[in-house]
Amino acid sequence: MLNYTTYGATGAARPLLIAHGLFGSGRNWGVIAKRLSDRGEVNTVDMRNHAHSFWDDSHSYEALAADLAQVVEKTGAPADVLGHSMGGKAAMVLAVMRPELVNKLVVADIAPVTYAHTQMGPIEAMRQVDFASVERRSDVLEQMTQLEVGLPEFLAQSVDVAEKKWRLNLDVLTAEMGKIIGFPDIAGSFDGDTLFLSGGASDYVTRDHRAIIKPLFPNAKFAKIPGAGHWLHAQKPREFEANVRAFLDRA
Repeated sequence: MLNYTTYGATGAARPLLIAHGLFGSGRNWGVIAKRLSDRGEVNTVDMRNHAHSFWDDSHSYEALAADLAQVVEKTGAPADVLGHSMGGKAAMVLAVMRPELVNKLVVADIAPVTYAHTQMGPIEAMRQVDFASVERRSDVLEQMTQLEVGLPEFLAQSVDVAEKKWRLNLDVLTAEMGKIIGFPDIAGSFDGDTLFLSGGASDYVTRDHRAIIKPLFPNAKFAKIPGAGHWLHAQKPREFEANVRAFLDRA
C-alpha cells in the first residue's frame, strides 16, 4: 500500500484524499492538507515510485488508480479525491473505474488527454547530480541551479541526503514517460460532482478539452485561478484552498 499521512480527525466531512503530481510527494501538500483538515480527515499519499512509497516497474494510470483505491478503502469510502497533474490523471481513472469509492472529485490543472511535452529534462538533470559531493540538500539545490533546470527547489525536496540518492525511481519514470504524459482509453464515466480547477496562466486545460472531459465527467464544472500557472496550489495556496473548500462544502 502507498505511504500516506493523515491530517485532522474524523469530522462531519468525508475523508479527503490528495494525490500529488510527477516528482512530488504527499509532503508537498502538507500546508493545504492541514488547513483543510478543519473539515475532517485529510490523507496525502506518496504515489508509487515516489518519496516513501514502494517502487514498481509499472507506472500506468490503471495501476496508480488501483493504489489510490486501496487507500480509500482503508481510510473510508466514498472519499472526496483531489489530484494534481499526474495525480489528477490517476484520480480521474479511479473515479471512472471505481465510482463507488469517490464522492466529489477535484482535478487540478490537468485534462484526460495526451500532452506533447515530456518531463525528461528534469530527469536528465537529476541524473547529473554528483552525490559524492553532497552533504546537505542545499548542495543538490546548488547543482540543480547550475544545470538551469526548472523548479530546482521542488525537485531537491525528493533527495535522500543520508543515502545520497533520489527518492524517485528515475529508471521507471523514464521507461513509462509515454504513459505518464498520456491518458488510458477507459470506458465509463463518473457522474459525481467534479471540479476542474486550473491556473489562469496555464495551458494544461483548454476550452477545446471540454469535449473530451464532458463524456467522462458529465457533471464537471470549470474554474480558473487568475495569475496561477500549472503549480497553482503552490503559487496561489489561499485561493486554491478557498476554491476547493467551497466546492467540497457545497451541498
